[in-house]
Parts: sequence; C-alpha cells; structure tokens
Amino acid sequence: MLTIRAVRFVAACLMPLLVIGSAAAQNPPPARPPAPRTPVPRPTPASTAGVIASIKVEGNQRIEDGTIRSYLLVQPGDRFDQDRLDRSLKTLYATGLFQDVRLGRVGDTLVVRVVENPIVNRVAFEGNHKLSDDQLRPEMQLRPRSVFTPALAETDRQHILDMYAKRGYYDANVEPKIIHLDQNRVDVVFQINDGSATLISKIVVNGNKAFSEDRLTEVITSRESRWWRFLSTSDQYDPERLAYDKELLRRFYLKNGYADIQIVDASAELSPDRKGFFLSFTVNEGARYKVGKVTINSQLRNLSGVDLRPQLQLTEGDWYDGDAVGRSADLIEEAVHNRGYAFVEVKPRVTRDVEKHTVDLTFDVGEGPRVYVERIDIVGNTRTKDKVIRREFRLAEGDPYSAEAVRRSKTRLTDLGYFQSVDIATNPGSTPDKAVLATNISEKATGELSFGGGYSTDAGALVDIGLSERNLVGTGVNASINGVLAQKRSSVNASITDPYFLDRNLIAGADIFLIQTDYLGTEPYDERRAGFSLRLGYEFNEHLRQVWSYSLVDRDVYNVYSGASPFILNEAGTTLLSQVSQVLTLDFRDSKVYPHSGYIVELGTDYAGLGGDARFLRGNINTAYYIPLERVFGNPDWGIKLGASTGYMDLLPGGREEIIDRFFLGGDNLRGFQTGGAGPHDTVSGDPLGGRFIWTQTTELRFPLPVSPDLGLSGRAFVDVGGLTQASFRSSSACQSSANVSCEISQSATPRLGAGVGISWRTAFGLINVDLAPFVIKQPGDQTQIFRFGFGTRF
Repeated sequence: MLTIRAVRFVAACLMPLLVIGSAAAQNPPPARPPAPRTPVPRPTPASTAGVIASIKVEGNQRIEDGTIRSYLLVQPGDRFDQDRLDRSLKTLYATGLFQDVRLGRVGDTLVVRVVENPIVNRVAFEGNHKLSDDQLRPEMQLRPRSVFTPALAETDRQHILDMYAKRGYYDANVEPKIIHLDQNRVDVVFQINDGSATLISKIVVNGNKAFSEDRLTEVITSRESRWWRFLSTSDQYDPERLAYDKELLRRFYLKNGYADIQIVDASAELSPDRKGFFLSFTVNEGARYKVGKVTINSQLRNLSGVDLRPQLQLTEGDWYDGDAVGRSADLIEEAVHNRGYAFVEVKPRVTRDVEKHTVDLTFDVGEGPRVYVERIDIVGNTRTKDKVIRREFRLAEGDPYSAEAVRRSKTRLTDLGYFQSVDIATNPGSTPDKAVLATNISEKATGELSFGGGYSTDAGALVDIGLSERNLVGTGVNASINGVLAQKRSSVNASITDPYFLDRNLIAGADIFLIQTDYLGTEPYDERRAGFSLRLGYEFNEHLRQVWSYSLVDRDVYNVYSGASPFILNEAGTTLLSQVSQVLTLDFRDSKVYPHSGYIVELGTDYAGLGGDARFLRGNINTAYYIPLERVFGNPDWGIKLGASTGYMDLLPGGREEIIDRFFLGGDNLRGFQTGGAGPHDTVSGDPLGGRFIWTQTTELRFPLPVSPDLGLSGRAFVDVGGLTQASFRSSSACQSSANVSCEISQSATPRLGAGVGISWRTAFGLINVDLAPFVIKQPGDQTQIFRFGFGTRF
C-alpha cells in the first residue's frame, strides 16, 4: 500500500513540469546566430576565362617548383587555355616523376598538385639459380636512387623473362614485390622461380625428297633433347638460332645444286605443358641444276678472263654450288688485287635454264668505284689497346677500300682469340668517295688458371697446372708458366712472346724450361734438360714467315741401365748444347686450327757449334696437304691428309756424337711402333740407337662417325710409312777400350709400315685420341705398339 501511495505522490509532483516542457517545445525561443567563419578556397577545374596571374605548386617533396613549372606549356600572363593545360598535364605525366598530377584554379592562380613517385632504395633478386644477380642487374632499368614506376617494374620483369627464355627456361615465373619505406622510398624485390629448362622435343622437316630428315637435321645447329647433351645448349630453343637454321638449310640446298630452293616456313610451337618445343621446317626443293657455261668477262685493261680462270671453283658439268660461286668471286677479286688493280668489283650472274636444269655462270670483272678509307673507328675494346687491333688491319686510313682486305682483317682479329665477337661495318664517309670502317668488338677473358690431368702413352698419367695470359694488360703479349708432373715426362716452362716487338713486324719471345724424361721401358736411361731459348721471327706476307731462335741447354743423361748398349753407356754424363735454329713456313691452309684444304711446308735447320759440346748441322722438311671430300660426300668432315717429312744430320769436326741429338722413328711419327722403337738398335741389348737420316709419309682418311655431331666424335683410317738409317758411330771409346764389348748395330733401310684406325673425341674435358694399328710391317728387333691412347684436360 505504501508503495502505491508513493508513486501517486511523485506523479502529482511532476505533472506541472511536463506540461511546461511540452509548451516550450511547441514554441521554442529564437536561436542565437552562429559566429562568423572565414571561407576556405578550394581549387576548381581550370576554366578558359581569365589570365593566369600566378602558378602555385603543391605536394612536391624532392622536385623543385621551378622544375615542375618548366614542364608546363603555360606561364603567368597566359590565358587559361584548356588545350595547353591538357598538354601540360600529359607532359608532367610523361616525365615519369609523378604518380598523380592535377591542375586546378583558385581565382587567377593555377594550382598544380602532384604526388611524386617513390625513389628506389635497392633492387634485389630472390629464388634465381640459373642466372646470377650479376647477370641480371645490368639489364635492369630500375636502379638505386632512380625513380620507381610500375611500368618500369613490368619492363624489368619482362627483361628477366627474356633472359631466362634465351637460356631455354620458358616456364620461369617472375613477380616484382614492392616494399614501401619512409621518406617515399621503396625496395624492389623480384621473386623468381627458375622453372625447368624448356628443351626441343622434336624437329620435323616437311617437303624434303632429295635428303632424309636425319641428314637435314645434321645441317642445322638446333638439336633434339638427349641425355648426352647436358654440356651443350644446342637442344634449347632460341628464336635467333631458328632463323640461323633456316639460312643454313637454304645454303645447304644451294650448295648441292638446288638453285630454286625455298624454305617456306620455320616455326616453333610450345607444348601445352610448356616443357618442350616442336620445331618444324617446310622446304620446297625444286629441281637440281648442273653448271652450264662459265664465263669471265674482264673489263680491265691488260687482263683477260683466261688469266683468271684458274681461280674458278666450278667447271662445266659440275653440280651447281652456291658456296663455290661466292668463293670463286672472292678468289678472282683477290687475284686481281694481287696484280696491282686497286679498285675492282666482281659480280657473279646466274642464268637458269629451267628446261635443261642447267645454270650458266658469268663473272663480270670491272673497275669498282674509287672509294678510299677515310677513318677506322674502333669501339668495345675496354682492355685491348687500339694499336693491337689496328695492326691486324690489312688496310690503313687513306688506302683504297677493298672488301677482301676487310674480310682478311676480320679473320685476323678473330684468330687472335682476344674477342668474343668482331664486326666490321662499312659506313659512308664525309664524301661519296670515302668510307668509314666501324669496328665493333666484344672482349672476352684471356687469362687462364688451369688445372688438368690425363694419361698418354708417352708421358703416362699426368697432372698439369698452368697460368697464362694471352693479352697481357691489353698489349697482345702472351705470357705463361706451366708445369706438368707425369710418370714418364715432367716439365716446368715459362714463356713470353710479343707478336709485334717494338711495334714492328717482329715476333720476339723467350723460354726458360726444365724437362725430365724417364725413358726406362723404351730407352735404358733417363734424361734431364735445363736451359733457355730466345726467338725472333717475322712475316714476309700473309702466307710466308720465318722464325729464328737460339737455345742454350744443359743435358744430363743419367740412371743408365748397367746392361745397356756400350754406345749408350758412353753417353752418360752432362753435355752443353748451344744451338741456332730457323724455321721457314709457307702456309696456305684454310684454317690453322682445323684445316680442311690447302697445304703447309716447313723447312727447319739447326746448327750446333757456337760453344758447347755438340757440333752438328741438322735439317728437316715437313709438309702436309689437305684434300676436302665435301663435294663427294656432302659433309665437310670428310677429307684426306697427305703428310711427308725427311731429316738429315751431319756431324761437324770437334764435337761429341750424342744419341739424344739423333732422329728416332716410332710413336707419333710412325703409329704401330713404340716411341723410338723402329729403326737401328744394338744387336745384343736391343736398345734403340736412332739415326742421322729419317723419312716418313702418312696418308690419313678422316670421316665422321654415324653418331650425333654433338658428341664430338670423328674417325680416321691411316697408313704410316717410314725409314731410319745411318746409325753407325764414327768413334766409340766404349768399344775401343775393351775387346770383350760387342758394338754391333742392326739396321735396315727397309721401310716400316703401320696401318689402322683411330678415333678423336673432343669433349669439354679435353681431347681424347685413340689409335689402333694392328697391321705392321717390321724388321727384327723393332718394338711394336698396337694400341695408343692420349688424354688431357684443363678446367
């Protein structure tokens, strides 16, 4: 009850107040006016009315106001021209400095509000294994302290993918990650997944009839993926290589008489799983042509076409050969130059007879345009001095221009071995009769620290260590030091050669050496040689050179077997050799490293007698002639080598007659016999004694093996013939001192012969040579060697 009464009492008290509040809500008192505020101006889109009084820049942190104003196409005093303002906006965006740009107007003020792009703090790579950071970084456009833009990041991402594609990794993945730092800086991290190598799964040739698919795939440089190509990149797809392969196929068909050849298509298709490529070549062979008439039209005074016919590489009735046409033109041009004609031009013309399937060839020989070399520019040689490059040019500034001389210059520069690539472009000069030779080279490392090992029949197991520099401080000087530790032959040699001594046509060099040979097994003694030699040579022309040398050598014959021949026992001890030598070389080979055609003749003489103990005059002639069989078999690996050599030694009064100065037959110069194992020997002990007259002849057929050319295997069949005579000693104190000593020499002038087959394997670890000579014609006492093996490597 008390509770109800209390509620009623409170309600009665509050009722008047509620009535008053309701009335106040229906008739509120007048509101107080708000305090006045200053209006804030906001930029509005710039209108075209009025004149720009000033330009205000907002939002910039690093870039000066004046720099931003310089990009604008309007200035104070200009009208608000909408077209010029739009172009100003595009210009600011095009600088790449800004992430956002806005143009507005506050009264007569043009407001430029910008948001700057961040600055790159660093660029990093993560997950890359096939390409190192040092390989990737030079290709990047984003660099520390450069301006970052998403477009540049995408461009660098694509560059990385392209680099991986060139390595054959087409399923590589690259994702740029941006890490924002203070002061509007960013770190750019490219997260890379190398993926797996995308190799060539299949190569297909369509439309071929004259040649099998296997034969044509040997012509191109691309190869199908095989397990043994782990050291090669030929099974990795490369668009540039595909274009090169297309040209190789075209040249191959032209070379074999198909003058109408068309390579219709050369394409590559990536498999759906992105793991392999399918290469497809489509050819339209056409008919095969023979050579018809061959004519040389000479328009030069006192020079007829008949005089130039010996330079032709094709005759009537031969199958047409596009390469031979080019070679003929080059040889004709060179022959004309050699006759004193400075300006000459040889243009071959080909006339097809479709019905007879013949090609008539006409070589037009005339006076070419009178063009002189104005300048020779050289770029790319960051290390090699200019003079080292210029001295290899076969023409100088001011000389008449000659395409043949430019080709020879490029060949000489390439043969130096200093450069990764050499390109000589002929550009127009300041006047129509002048040309500029722009030489662009790419240098490569020429120093080598080498460690190696191997085995050879002559030296046994061996370990090789060497340090060499073929282009010492960019001067072209070749310096090296090399040591070989082997079971049978160990040596230490230091050498230095300057190919242009005193900047002249002089080759100067020096050698210091120590050679220790263990002959036990083939000779009953050991030998140690220590000394030095000095060399000086010069070139008469491109093909003829001569080298002179002086050698001073201390020879020690020791560890002589007690049962050895009395002639050898008499040789024990130390002798001093003071020798002057010269070698005159006539070299017309197409390559000094891997010759296929041409010949070489070497004439060498040695004179010992300027002091020392030895007194003799020794001469030798070595020749080799190479016959290519490519036109017969269609493969340049087929060829014949014919070699011959002879030597004679004449003793001079007052000197000792040393066995170690004589000629020996067997081993490298007569396969099928041990080193020194063929020829005169002691009747009792059987020890080889050498001789003063030697001759050898070798006939070798070289051919490819029926395996992939990428394996580097080649075969040969050989027949070696030789003879060694004049082994009698003019005096022998060992024979004269004791009547119980037998001093009989068994010698025969009958030729020895060794025949067999061999294999050469060019591997990444070195060259392996294996010769098997089971067929020999020998004389009593000769020591044969059916199997001969040699291996060496450097890494």
